[in-house]
Order: sequence, then C-alpha cells, then structure tokens
Amino acid sequence: MSNINDHHFTFPAIRGIQAGREYFVSMCPLGLVHKIFKFDEEELSPELRAQRILNKSRVPEIARYITNNPDNYVFSAITASIDGDVKFTTINNTPEAQRNGFLRIDMNSKIIVNDGQHRRAAIEMAIKEDASLSSESIAVVFFIDRGLERSQQMFADLNRHAIRPSRSLGLLYDHRNDMSKIAKLVALKSIAFKGLVEMERSTLSERSRKLFTLSSIYTGCHALLDAKELSDESNASKLCITFWDEVSKQIPEWEMVQKSRLTAGEIRKELLHSHGIAIQSIGIAGSQLLSEHPKDWKQKLAALKNIDWSRSNAKIWEGRALVGGKVSKTYNNVTLTTNLIKQKLGLKLSPEEKRTEEAYKRG
Repeated sequence: MSNINDHHFTFPAIRGIQAGREYFVSMCPLGLVHKIFKFDEEELSPELRAQRILNKSRVPEIARYITNNPDNYVFSAITASIDGDVKFTTINNTPEAQRNGFLRIDMNSKIIVNDGQHRRAAIEMAIKEDASLSSESIAVVFFIDRGLERSQQMFADLNRHAIRPSRSLGLLYDHRNDMSKIAKLVALKSIAFKGLVEMERSTLSERSRKLFTLSSIYTGCHALLDAKELSDESNASKLCITFWDEVSKQIPEWEMVQKSRLTAGEIRKELLHSHGIAIQSIGIAGSQLLSEHPKDWKQKLAALKNIDWSRSNAKIWEGRALVGGKVSKTYNNVTLTTNLIKQKLGLKLSPEEKRTEEAYKRG
C-alpha cells in the first residue's frame, strides 16, 4: 500500500516499459484516492484540458454501485500522469527483482487522472457513506507526465478502442438486475420467443436467424410489469411468459419462423411486430390490459389479430412507427404505436397519449 512520509508518497510498484518509456503499476487505498489524485475541474476550454468534463450526474450512480455491492464490486485501474519528481528504488539488484520496488513521488507533484476520473469521484462519495471502504484498494497505472500534448494524446489513445458492450450482452451478463433475470427467463423458456432471441447483439442483420433481441425482450417485459410485481421474481417471470405466449397466438408468423416456414429476415423486412418498438408498445398496452381486465385479458388480447403489421401500409404506420419508411423508436413513435394497439384492444388513452394522437392526426 502507499505511505505518506518525508514529504513523499511511497507506493510499492512494478516497473514496466511501454513504447520505450517507463511506467509503474501499483495499488492505492481507496481512502487516499481523492487526496492523491487530482482532477482539473477548472472551466478551461477543451484544447487546454487533458480530460473530459466530469459528468457529475454519473458519480452518485457509480457510488451506489460500490455501497450496494460491498462484497463483489469491481473496478479497473486508474491511469494517472505524474508531473514532478519521481524516484524508483528496486528491492535489490538481482535480475528477477529489478522490476519490483518502491515508487517515491514528491508531495508537491501534480498527479492528474487520465482515465478513471468518475471512479475517483465516486470512491470519494462512497467513503463518506461507508468509511470501512477506506482500507480497500484500487490498482493504479502511473505514467511520467510529458506535458499537455502528451496527456491529451494519452486520453485519446486510452479511449480510442473503448467500445461499450451491446445492451443485450450487458443484460445477459448482469446478475444483479432483477429485470434482466426475468428477461433472460422469458427469452429462454417462453414458447413465444424460444430459439428466436439474439442474446448477444442489440441489432439484427438481414441474414440473422433470430427475430428478437434480448434488449427488446427486456424493454417489453419492463413495460408490462408494474413496479410492485418485481418484488417476486418467480411470479413476475411466470406472468411475462404467460402474457407473451398469449401474444404469440395472435401473431402466427412468429411460430412460422420457429418451424422454418418463413425466415426471420423476411418477417423483419415486411412486418413490424417483431421490432423493438412493437414489443415495447405491446408491453405498455398489456400492462393496462392486465390491470383493467385481470380475468378476461386473454379474450381481449385476441384483437391483436386485427392489426395490419405490414410495413408497406404507410397509411397506418408512416409517422407512427415509421419515418420515411424506416422504423423509428423515439418517445413519440412509441406512444403513437402504443395508441394504435390500445385502441384495437378497446383501452382508453391517457391525457398525454390523447394529445400526442391529436397532434399526429393534425400533422
């Protein structure tokens, strides 16, 4: 761990070489992170900064992640540049030990975070709520500062190849989110979706044999379930499976794809009912249907058969689910698609939905 003495920070460290330059890997107690690592929050123009502006709305969310998961949170290393006096002392001079030693950094040095500024701020916030976190640690990679241009280039390089996982893959691997667990169960066990869900990607190619994405199933189930129903994961999953299986009875093309009578690409190209906007809108309408007709909702749901899902029917879908012939999933488009489904199911529109519908008809 790091120590503070004799006007120096001392870190146990491993020395490495990258692009012909030294760098050092160490650990830092969480309680010292905000004291040692600085983040330049001055209102400087972008060309005079080496970092993005701190997005303060993200910090509480990351802090909650730490405090809500004290036994299994995980953080990647903070990357920092040192502008000041640095000395690395090896443990001894044997060849195998020359990479290991102690990194001494003058306390007057400026240590700037190149990558991990939101983690740094969130750690500080989390420790205020749970002081016991102070003794835990985070990995740190230190580079020697070579001026603003080098720091800016480091930021660009560190983020150049950073690609967020698809939403579907993130949901697939998320075992903390109850809603993602429900969506996975529905995707795997429902008759409606079995064998038809792309679990990794959030977009489907024309040649994909899948008809739905896990992210669209998640959104549809989330729209269907009332918040109170999430308290019982087993019953919530059963409700979703029952509902979507009943929906599939009204949309025969889904089963035809399962039995290889039609291809998924053909259905997605010609019809709207497997697209994310339709799944979400059916879920929203379904939530109201279950609430208002708890005993006869299945009979009411049969009206879905009366909807013409053809993308070629511009009179119905252009401006509602399509814009210029392409599927659009803006808030207004979701509302307008939901309105059509609700009207077919004999459900009343909310005041906001009515306003949106009237504006659409005037347009």
